[in-house]
Amino acid sequence: MAPVPAPASGSGPVPRRAPYAGPVQAYLDHAATTPLRPEALAAMLPYLTEHFGNPSGSHRLARRARVALDEARQEIADCLGCEPGEVVCTSGGTESDNLAVLGARGAVLCSAVEHHAVRNACAAAGGATVGVLPSGTIDLDALAAALGPHVGLVSVMLANNEVGTVQPLAEVAAVVRAGAPQALVHTDAVAAVGWLDVAAAAAPADLVSVSAHKFGGPKGVGALVVRDGTPLSAVLHGGAQERGRRPGTHDVAGVVGMAAALRVATERRTGEVERVGALRDRLADGLRAAVPGLRETGVGPGSGAGGGAGSPDRSAKVAASCHVHVPGVEQEELLLLLDQAGVCASGGAACASGALEPSHVLAAMGLDPAVARSAVRFSLGYTSTAAEVDHVLGVMPKVVDRLRA
Repeated sequence: MAPVPAPASGSGPVPRRAPYAGPVQAYLDHAATTPLRPEALAAMLPYLTEHFGNPSGSHRLARRARVALDEARQEIADCLGCEPGEVVCTSGGTESDNLAVLGARGAVLCSAVEHHAVRNACAAAGGATVGVLPSGTIDLDALAAALGPHVGLVSVMLANNEVGTVQPLAEVAAVVRAGAPQALVHTDAVAAVGWLDVAAAAAPADLVSVSAHKFGGPKGVGALVVRDGTPLSAVLHGGAQERGRRPGTHDVAGVVGMAAALRVATERRTGEVERVGALRDRLADGLRAAVPGLRETGVGPGSGAGGGAGSPDRSAKVAASCHVHVPGVEQEELLLLLDQAGVCASGGAACASGALEPSHVLAAMGLDPAVARSAVRFSLGYTSTAAEVDHVLGVMPKVVDRLRA
């Protein structure tokens, strides 16, 4: 990457790599991971210290761990709208997605904007993708045309991790039931928890994936809801844990922390959606006003996106998502300068960091590759503040001006 010429102010070229030693002044990468909630940490600590037993055993320490695991499973089930026996504990969203996709029978279909955990698992299973509309929502007509007796599973995420688009899952399920009644419906709800009522929104799905660190729980823990009667083959082989669907020693502390974080996220969802949504709108509107040419991704048509009057229609996105692109500016350089200014953001999915190709999500939505390479994802969360938004609004125009100079 060649250095970018400095503007007349003499601020100097953009360095290739320069570790940022100052404080983080705006963490807006919650879609990659969220800070651990205090409630989750408090719930976990006893099971990281004195209550360390293996829940598969029979002595008192094992029984104590088993009780904690059962109580956490009940809490997770209550929040996700299922029965405790339908909750399969996993190592996170990737494993949950892989288990759903690879454990199903028959051909697999997924939307073209799925997370890599679904997309790559679908490819490994010899499956196919279904296109999306420019809004990022799945093309229901294309889905209907792809269905048939050979299809065993259709996977469509509840909310997109990159641009925040909410999928019409109830309509997806209705199309699948009509065109392939034997097929299962799976939804990756990892990016939806905290912003949508997952228990209601994911109710039409037979399989539902969640990941704890996306809503204030610990990393390395997740769950897959497997509705009663849903056929699913194990991907891993070992012991009889999780009714034989996912063998291996349980991370009791992690599951307990996930349950605590999920409970808090569920209880506070309504207020957080209102508060964070207002911050997101302030950020997005401020960026549109301050940075010429900047456009939002996934907003409603004819809404003034790109600097027109009035606020765009963001009702089809989760409240925490602010995805923008700045034509003529390189994503890598933009993120580097933002980082040096104390702003943590990303170019897209964390699992795709370092990828040379533009986002498959933006490509599926029809964005030109050159435009897609200028995209930045600002994602807010439960710790986001007005001060962080103000900092980004103060920094972003200067960074863009410097790169355009």
